[in-house]
Amino acid sequence: MTTSVKPPTWFWAVSVIALLWNLVGVFNYLNQAYNQQAILETLDQAQREAFEGIPAWATAAFAIAVFSGTLACIGLLMRKKWARPLFIISLLAAVAQFIHWLFISNAVEAFGPSTYTMPIIILVIGLYLISFSGKGIQKGWLK
Repeated sequence: MTTSVKPPTWFWAVSVIALLWNLVGVFNYLNQAYNQQAILETLDQAQREAFEGIPAWATAAFAIAVFSGTLACIGLLMRKKWARPLFIISLLAAVAQFIHWLFISNAVEAFGPSTYTMPIIILVIGLYLISFSGKGIQKGWLK
């Protein structure tokens, strides 16, 4: 007989919020991938050059980050421990994307110092979700 440790209510709240957060990322990726012309029309010349200069590998990293993060959140809601490795993949892919955006491209010059804000937020949330899923495994909430 196997016993299952029931997660607390806040586990479910955090998992749903994390899923919504990652779905926003999926929406942003799909918008960037399929609505480029509309985005370009809102940018000045320097911003446009930064946006148009995003290489395929950075776009792929963006896709991997948001889709693996979303799948990881679904794993949390299903109480599966495979959520944690997916959160790790998601964060590593996001970091790869940010390395290009912040340090290789001219995005910081084009968009200003606020360009660092979202990557920092994503890094903090990504590290938290890795820790959160690890705690879920440790507590027996994830199997």
